[in-house]
Amino acid sequence: MNDDVAKQEILKANEILKKGGVILYPTDTVWGLGCDATRQKSVERIFKIKKRPESKGFIVLLDQFDKLYDYVDQVPDIAADLINSFDRPLTVIYPAAKNLAKNLLHPDGSVAIRIVRDGFCKSLVSLFGKPLVATSANISGSPAPLIFFKIDPEVVSGVDYVVDLYHDRIDEVKPSTIIKFDKNGEYQIIRS
Repeated sequence: MNDDVAKQEILKANEILKKGGVILYPTDTVWGLGCDATRQKSVERIFKIKKRPESKGFIVLLDQFDKLYDYVDQVPDIAADLINSFDRPLTVIYPAAKNLAKNLLHPDGSVAIRIVRDGFCKSLVSLFGKPLVATSANISGSPAPLIFFKIDPEVVSGVDYVVDLYHDRIDEVKPSTIIKFDKNGEYQIIRS
């Protein structure tokens, strides 16, 4: 990846996000749809693009662990150790969210958050300065696209900006591991 190209793509995507737009971008796992996780109308657009029932929540990306405290009522003490101990991306479901669009939360008020390490995603979230929605770029019920050219054209045409990076990358990417905390700070592995 050319650093100058990546920087330009981050700047372009950031401008769209600041206006409440929806982007199609390479996440730290699969290709994803993203928007400002604090804007209800932007989140609604992603539900429409995916044709997904609003009863299912979305994953949120943050660039730093300390920012969790702005969006989660209680961060269990063990959370940082767990996040740092995983080699691949780890999504953590916390029981009580705050300061996020209500329609991206699970009906029980929980939220799934991943602290990204991937350079592109981390830089984008950092520049944007707010949490970013990250949901697979597929119509609900279809497989998550592992490569750009597997993304449904209807999804591509539904967004405001398509990040022009990694379109020809073919990696063995997988969805993140998911763990879920309960209100007592106990956790279970939902997807390994």
